[in-house]
Amino acid sequence: MSRAADLVPSKPTRHPAVAGGPGPGVWQRGFTLIELMVVITVIGLASAAAVLAMPDSRGRLMDEATRFAARTRAAHDAAIIAARPVSLWVTPTGYGFDEWREGRWTPLADGALKVERWSPGTGASGLTRERVLFDTTGLADRPLTLTLLREGSRAEVSITADGSVRVTG
Repeated sequence: MSRAADLVPSKPTRHPAVAGGPGPGVWQRGFTLIELMVVITVIGLASAAAVLAMPDSRGRLMDEATRFAARTRAAHDAAIIAARPVSLWVTPTGYGFDEWREGRWTPLADGALKVERWSPGTGASGLTRERVLFDTTGLADRPLTLTLLREGSRAEVSITADGSVRVTG
């Protein structure tokens, strides 16, 4: 046999008649079920990886609102533990915490309660500069609802008069 015969593509295989399938002597071409399932699985895995890699602006905004609420709760607790008033101030660009010490407000330098800027693209709407004061019993001098916005997403952080903090999205 010559070498050229090895390079000629093979003809489609002849399958015996199957119940409900084509009759005897009919050539069948196409993919097997296993091949189709493998292709569909690969496409499914690739699309799942693409969806997981896409950023979710709503989730990130909720993370930021939750972090702000946790820091606010820490300030509430610090006012009770240190037996001195602690205040929270909020602006459209960030927030911070002050402590009443020696007759004046001084910024808290503690890592969790230091001045913090909102993440890029995030802003607090409907306010200029607001201050909430936690007294030595943990009560807030007034309630405050803060609305955070980013890329069409919205999260609200509510501080009630009893000093509790709640996040809604």
